Amino acid sequence: MTDEIAIEFVDVTKNYGAAVAVDSISLSIAKGEMVTFLGPSGCGKTTSLRLIAGLELPTSGIVRIAGRDVSQRAASERNVGMVFQSYALFPHMNVLENVAYGPMIRGEAKATARARATEILEQIGLKGLSERLPSELSGGQQQRVAVARAIVQQPDVLLFDEPLSNVDAKLRRKVRGEIRDLQKRFGLTAVYVTHDQEEALAVSDRIVVMQAGKIAQIGTPRDLYERPASPFVADFIGDANLISGQVSKGRFVSADLDLPLAGADGQAQISLRPERIGLTPGDAGPVGTVRSCTYLGSRWEFEIETGFAELLASRPMTEAPIAPGTRVSLNIPDTAPIRVA
Repeated sequence: MTDEIAIEFVDVTKNYGAAVAVDSISLSIAKGEMVTFLGPSGCGKTTSLRLIAGLELPTSGIVRIAGRDVSQRAASERNVGMVFQSYALFPHMNVLENVAYGPMIRGEAKATARARATEILEQIGLKGLSERLPSELSGGQQQRVAVARAIVQQPDVLLFDEPLSNVDAKLRRKVRGEIRDLQKRFGLTAVYVTHDQEEALAVSDRIVVMQAGKIAQIGTPRDLYERPASPFVADFIGDANLISGQVSKGRFVSADLDLPLAGADGQAQISLRPERIGLTPGDAGPVGTVRSCTYLGSRWEFEIETGFAELLASRPMTEAPIAPGTRVSLNIPDTAPIRVA
């Protein structure tokens, strides 16, 4: 990744009548970076992607790609590749024809386009499948063909619109890893849209968390998980226990919970991740009662009733379960609380 800016939004707004889909957002994406727009339905993430693609034009503000102002340019005037949810492969064309189609309609000689398409197919692990029809491929293979078809046109930016929504859960981890590997191998600038938090954490250099058309926070996956800037981000990125209380002289207090916390005195809200809460049968320190214990394969998950909040806690399968009704001490490291408000 370099410091060269590949995509830039400057105070971009998109209205649909009285509805504001994207509300005065500004951001820069570096060349070779993979950035994910993440958020709930209706937050503006897909509209932001369409503004880059040229499928929507901003109501106000500037969109730049590779240093050029493309704010009012049509999609055909932008060197952008797009991988859709449905892959959008031509069913009557074989793999090689699908990948070579774009360069050919741009005027490239058939032999040249097919040679370049063959090279790309080999590089992404589809050698030997050139003559197959899309219907003869697995979902993961179709996804790679869709990526190859975009890459072969040498776009300034590659856009992924919910690319794993049609891939079954078992295959999703493998395919997202392949997408990330291809992005790195080809040094592509990529923008990825998803509502799946785990998917975003797995593929991104940075994540743009959106809320009601605005940017709630931008950061690396680790930044967002470990240092969320708001209750919304803390709760949206993974599981979080949000607890309200008072800060005084470097201590956060809520009922029998008393933890060190930097910052100004007064009302505050903290986030505690479930995996940071240790549980020991007994009544020492802050205590709670186990209301449920759920088996989730790789971990146990507990609902804990306390005097300050209903907590979600987890422990690995290597530790024993705790029966509902058990009184437990809560072991919370000093580094666990994150101030979010």
